[in-house]
Amino acid sequence: MRAVVYHKPKDMRVDEVPDPTIEHPRDAVLRVTTTAICGSDLHMYNGLIPQTRPIVMGHEFMGVVEAVGPEVENLKVGDRVVVPFPIACGRCFFCTHAEPTHCENSNPEKYGPKGGLLKDKGAGMFGYSDLYGGYNGGQAQAVRVPYADFGPRKVPDGLPDEQVLFLTDILSTGWTGVAKAGIRGGETVAVFGCGPVGLMAMKSAWVKGAGRVIGIDRVAYRRQMAQTAANAETIDANAGDAGELLLELTDGYGADICIDAVGMEAEPSAGRLQQVVDAVLHHQSGSVEALTDAFTGVRRGGVVIALGVYTSTYDNFSLGQMFEKGIHFWGGQAPVQNYIDELMELVSNGTIVAHDIITHTLPLEEAPHAYDIFNKKEDGCVKVVLKP
Repeated sequence: MRAVVYHKPKDMRVDEVPDPTIEHPRDAVLRVTTTAICGSDLHMYNGLIPQTRPIVMGHEFMGVVEAVGPEVENLKVGDRVVVPFPIACGRCFFCTHAEPTHCENSNPEKYGPKGGLLKDKGAGMFGYSDLYGGYNGGQAQAVRVPYADFGPRKVPDGLPDEQVLFLTDILSTGWTGVAKAGIRGGETVAVFGCGPVGLMAMKSAWVKGAGRVIGIDRVAYRRQMAQTAANAETIDANAGDAGELLLELTDGYGADICIDAVGMEAEPSAGRLQQVVDAVLHHQSGSVEALTDAFTGVRRGGVVIALGVYTSTYDNFSLGQMFEKGIHFWGGQAPVQNYIDELMELVSNGTIVAHDIITHTLPLEEAPHAYDIFNKKEDGCVKVVLKP
């Protein structure tokens, strides 16, 4: 079969690879009908997540069941399903306590309690390096899905792939951020980053009852997408310190909730040279600037949510500011399995429209080009969908 294969940073190829098979009684094999490139895929593309061998990419995918293991009783051949990006067994301590991203069984080689840089990681993920289980992903014509009796959800008849595809990750992730923030109604929600996850957080904030939604980004076409697809006010982060600009827009108080949907790939104001120095001296991956701006821009006693990925320790982290302002903080991978059924209903009844952020639909064979324009923020690229 054909699949998008990571070879080294900036080197994605569409290769011929072996077809997936049933390897465990709880497995299923899907014929992939639609997949997408996620911002998290760029972490590997840009070398921020280490990977030393080729691996099939992709954790946002859906398709039709072609085979099931003997212990999979909830699915049958021909079912159309969407698959959460965290791979979780459904039976361990963490899975039974609604923490599927901390599953004890899906990443046996690297799993551990400490959350380290190169070991003691959490649950497995599709197509996201050997650190997270080394599973081949779904940017391919077919994919093996472990624990298929727990993760995949059947798609209601009549819903096109594009309407439900983002339940795999970005919609569920954006929703997680808003849910963890505990919106009660009327809050000002500021989202740092108007990429796919940020846009979904903005949409989710409105559904949850936000009174005002503000998107912050450096790229003009992404800010425009936030205005048109998420009905958000926007701040041009090129115009000054993003946290300070947010304070000005909120009468000096700050937003009730700040969501960091950028993570370690934030462009550092100190420049790339400082980023290189931090990497060499402090073993720091990327920049913590988006999170720092969120700490500045949130009101005292407010909430900061980190949906963007961070993978290492960071020098000059604003712990003192966090303490002084009494900031409530949560960060982590989205427990998609906790929210996907609720979101399926909201997408089905039209309460949430997710597919309007798609800017490029391309054949799988054009994946290297798609990665390039997505990474460089060229050609108005907000979200790429691939068709195997």
